[in-house]
Order: sequence, then structure tokens, then C-alpha cells
Amino acid sequence: MTLTTTLTDPAAPADATPVLSVRDLRISFPSEAGPVEAVRGVGFDLLPGRTLGIVGESGSGKSATAMGIMGLLPPSATVSGEVLLGGRDLVGLGDKELSGVRGNGIGMVFQDPLSALTPIYSVGRLLRDALRVHQDLTKQAAWEQAVELLDLVGIPDPRERAKSFPHEFSGGMRQRVVIAMAIANKPSVLVADEPTTALDVTVQAQILDVLRLAQRETGAGLVLITHDLGVVAGYADDVAVMYAGRFVERAGVDQLFRRPTMPYTARLLAAVPTVDSGVHRPLVAIGGEPPTPAGLPAGCPFASRCAVALDACRAEEPALREVTGHGHVACLRADEVADGTLDPAGPDGAADEHPGPVRTGAGEVVLRVEDLVKTFPITKGALLKRRVGTLHAVNGVGFELRAGETLGLVGESGSGKTTTLLEVLRLRRPEGGRIEIAGTEVGTARSAADVRELRQNVQIVMQDPLGALDPRLPVFQLLAEPLQAIGRDRDAIRTRVHELLTLVGLDASVGDRFPATLSGGQRQRVGIARALATEPKLLALDEPLSALDVSVQAGVINLLARLKRELGLAYLVVAHDLAVVRYISDRIAVMYLGHIVETGDTEAIFADPKHPYTRALLSAIPVPDPQRERTRERTVLRGELPSAARLPAGCVFVDRCPLYRLAGEDVRLRCRTERPAPSVVAGQPGHTYACHAA
Repeated sequence: MTLTTTLTDPAAPADATPVLSVRDLRISFPSEAGPVEAVRGVGFDLLPGRTLGIVGESGSGKSATAMGIMGLLPPSATVSGEVLLGGRDLVGLGDKELSGVRGNGIGMVFQDPLSALTPIYSVGRLLRDALRVHQDLTKQAAWEQAVELLDLVGIPDPRERAKSFPHEFSGGMRQRVVIAMAIANKPSVLVADEPTTALDVTVQAQILDVLRLAQRETGAGLVLITHDLGVVAGYADDVAVMYAGRFVERAGVDQLFRRPTMPYTARLLAAVPTVDSGVHRPLVAIGGEPPTPAGLPAGCPFASRCAVALDACRAEEPALREVTGHGHVACLRADEVADGTLDPAGPDGAADEHPGPVRTGAGEVVLRVEDLVKTFPITKGALLKRRVGTLHAVNGVGFELRAGETLGLVGESGSGKTTTLLEVLRLRRPEGGRIEIAGTEVGTARSAADVRELRQNVQIVMQDPLGALDPRLPVFQLLAEPLQAIGRDRDAIRTRVHELLTLVGLDASVGDRFPATLSGGQRQRVGIARALATEPKLLALDEPLSALDVSVQAGVINLLARLKRELGLAYLVVAHDLAVVRYISDRIAVMYLGHIVETGDTEAIFADPKHPYTRALLSAIPVPDPQRERTRERTVLRGELPSAARLPAGCVFVDRCPLYRLAGEDVRLRCRTERPAPSVVAGQPGHTYACHAA
């Protein structure tokens, strides 16, 4: 089912009593260097039916705050302050007393639903047990309520699916089950810790709608912890920005997005790729690194990264104080920012002087893919395995990529994006179709020298930089490895390593450090430098920004744009963040169940998407602007991506297509029985789509 909705603000209850009050919450952990103050004096009131969004970089204390509220911290943690739930202080309660509160007065939606669900029990039993712990219900009555809860959160065929186990559900469906468990006993407070981080943009839209429905059904106040400012703009009523373990700005969502008053907040917003209007603005990365909780500097913790800091900022940490007409801000210069006499972002040269994707001209074809096919056998049996089916991961995919261009492959998980990329990187003859790299057809290279030349021409930047770098080697050796593999001598390697560090904006001293001692942004820069070592023509990037904070992400985006201009590289990018894809890509190919359903220039697709799947993907992108996000029309796809083992005879999108339901019977028959051929958009020769009904 597809639903077109307009987001609206929930009504704020008048003169309501807070359902949760946090006062001077402090959390510390022991370490060899002394106590680590993870949370320092956090306080807020949460009203029924309202949503408080807590945002900030990794390590700012967001999740520690959530765990402290729930009483889920390890025994080694020291907690002080007050967490008042219905007037009862939860700090200092024993585990048995807290067990009577969790899931009853306060519910939690965890980031990873698979680890939050017991794998040996069916989801129906998990829900049934959650109900019976706090309510006097028979097994049958609790089971019926469990089925009703699954139906409420949008699980199809809930009575049958209640018998299924967590591993039999997709990621989005598992998160729905976790939400059902959180609201089972109608708690007055819900805490959601990064509930959509690992989900596709379409599934994220579904889950956020379910979370809003759950909040409406229970009347609960919601604490929403997330790094996605677009999600905050669309769903929060109030926003608290955390830095170095404390709130540095707290305001209503409209006030905060309209005029951020704390320089840190302004920099976070300036680092977000927001190009929904088609205008590419420079991304401003936040320089430096957040301070470690074990060694906070004197004065304001953000002073070393702040472009408008005064000497007084380094002497004493400013208190959180009220700014007229805005909210509460911990900044000595808040009044100057609030009255418009000071720009909190502060020009410091961190922005890319050429924002957005810039083509360096139509260069030679670096990559040509024609009718690519990749299947995987589906087997059954423990000892004697037999083939019972075929999974069609990639089916007839084709595209070209020229030097100086970026092609973004987008689509939901399971659409075949990463499989396509890996088939290119295998450098072997594909199962079906043809792959050509830098004029050489893959599979025709016979000698080791030919294969080595192909390998030099194409390199990859992985999603997880820490997992992609050998933790036992220093950065210098990590960068030297690919040069040694192609036979460079010692002097040439030393010179090239220093060139690479300079190229990606790292100091030469980084060469002596190990990956574990680097920040996430530094590790990703090392990964990019390693990929550039052999001077490739094609760089494959598999979700290169998904593991990074938005502030670090901006710096890496600017770096990739600069490298493409300076080196004339071709990028093949696989990503699920469509805002980032629009910012860095010249062309986009939209994939669904192993097929490319629409392709064309980035701005043409964003301005005038033809395929209904593309429209749904674009409509699900959160916009970091409360006014636009809450009033725009959204098409939310219902249901999950079907299995690639049972492809429909006709259009692969037919089961979820909104246009199919509105089309005439003759068109519906074609959709069910005939695979649509690509059609060219009039006046846009490079823009094609495969749809009978569009």
C-alpha cells in the first residue's frame, strides 16, 4: 500500500504535567586516566504527547543519557541527579524495582532490533511475555493482544506472523516488533535511541510513521535520539543539542532551525547536504575533533573548534542560559547571534569553493557495463545440499561511466547495488553480460601483468574504514602496501606516501599512528589515500559516508569533490543517503530487485522523477527544515522488498506500485505479464525509465 501524507505537528497539551523530569543528571565511568564524565548536568521536562529530539556527534553523551534514564548502565557507572517518572525518582533504584518500571511506565526502542529480541522465542511469545510481566492476563488473552499490537504497527497477516521468529523478519519488520513491545503496556514515556540508523530511507519513513502512531495511541512523551537532523525537523517538537556531555542549546524545533544560536548547532546544520531546492550550497565541515570526556579543556569545550570564540570562552565554561525569544544556549556570544550581528557559522575556509557535483568535461569511458547478470543458488539440506531455486541479484544491468563523472547507484537494501559493484571489482568474466574497464574487457586479461594493470585502474573505498584497515600496521605501512604490490622502490614509496597524506589533508605525523588512534574522519581519509595510491582511473565507493557523523561527512564530501576535479577520477558510488547522492553525483541509476528502473542526470531525476519507485525514494528523504518537512506531500511505500528468488513475470515493482492500482485493466495486464522496456524522456536523451503506467 502507498500512502500520501502531509506531516503535521501534534497538538501540544495545555498546562500538562511533565511525564518525565530529569534534573542535573550526571554519569561517569571509571578509567585508567580517572573518572570519565560522559553526561554532565543534563536536565529537561518531557510533556505528554511531545517529542524531544536529542542530537549531537558520536561521543557527545546522547546514548549514555538514554541508558541513564532507563537504568541500563553497567554497575561500574556512577549516576547522580534525578530522573522523575510520575514523581518517582528512578536513580538509585535496584534492578528488581526498575524491572517493574521498564516496559510499563517507560518503554525503549533500541537501535539494533535483532539484538533487542530474544532469537529463540517467536515474536508473539515475546510480546505475550512482555504483557504478562506487567498485567494479570491469561496466556490466550495476552496472545490476542500481541496479535493486535502486531496489526497496529503494520505487520501483515499478524496472526500467522506472530508465530515467526525474529530472524525471519526484515530489519524494518523487526523494528516494528520492537516498537510493539515498547508500547505493549501503554507507557507514559518512550525512549528511542537511533531507531532508524540502519534502515533504508523508505523503511525509515515507515518506522517513523509507526513511531508517531504508537505515540498517538499511548499519549506518551517521546525522547528521540538521532544524528539525522532531517528526522528531528520532521518529528520533534523540541530539540536539545549535546556536546561534550551536556546540553549546549535547547529550543523549539522551529526556533532552532530558523536561527541556531550556539555556534556548534550552526555548524551542524551547515554540514548537512540539503539540496531539496536544487541549489547546492557549500558544506562547512567542523574543524578539529570533539574533546575526550576524560580530558575536557578549561572553559567552553567547543572553543578550540569555534570560529567566533573569545579569550573569555577558554577561561570558564558558559552556563546554559535563556535567550529571549529563542530558548536556552550555553554561549557567551548568544545575544550577538540572536540579534543577527554575528554569524555563528563563521567563515573559516572550511567550505568547498565549488559546491555540488562539477563535471570536468566528457572524458573517456572508464567503465562500461552491458546486460550484467548475477545469480546465486538457493540450497536446502544440512549434509546433502540440493538446489531448490535461484536468487536473481542482478538482471540485465547496463551503464557507462566517463572520467570526471560520478554515477550514484541508489535503491533499498537487496536491490542489487553492492552486488553490481562487487561484480565490477571481481575483474573476472561475469556470469552474463560484459564489463569493460579503461578499454579492456574484463575476462580477456590472461597474463598476470594484464590483471595487475586492471587492478591498478580500479580501487575501492569501503563503508567501515576501521574494518578495512589492518589494525596491526601504522598508516605509513598501510599506504605503502599497494605500492609495494606494484613493484615501487623504497624511495618512491616514501615520496608517494607523503604525497597521499597531503592530498587527503592529513599531517605527515599521522603516518606513525595506528588506525585505532585515529578519528572516524581521519580513518576514512586514510582509506581514500590507500585507494588512490596506485593512481586508479575508477574509484568504487561502497557507502563511504554512512558510518560518519554529519560534521565529518561534510569534510569527506568536500575532499571527494576536490579529488575528482584535480585528478579527473570516475566515481561509482553506492549509497542509501539520497541527499548525499544528489550532492556528489552527476548521474543516478535507481535499482530495484536487480533491475535499473530509472537513470539520468541527477538534477533531471530529482526535478522530474518518472518511475513511481524513484518518486517514493525521493519523497522519503528527510528535509532539515521543519516548515518544508511537515507540509510537503510524502509517498510512503508499504510492505517490504520482495524476494529476488521469485521475480514477477512482468514489472518487478508491480506488488508495491501506486500507479498500478490506479491504472486501467489493459495497463494492469501489461504490468503483470510484460517486463517494461526503458523509455526515453522527451527532450532528455540521457533520462530513461522502465514503467508501463508512468
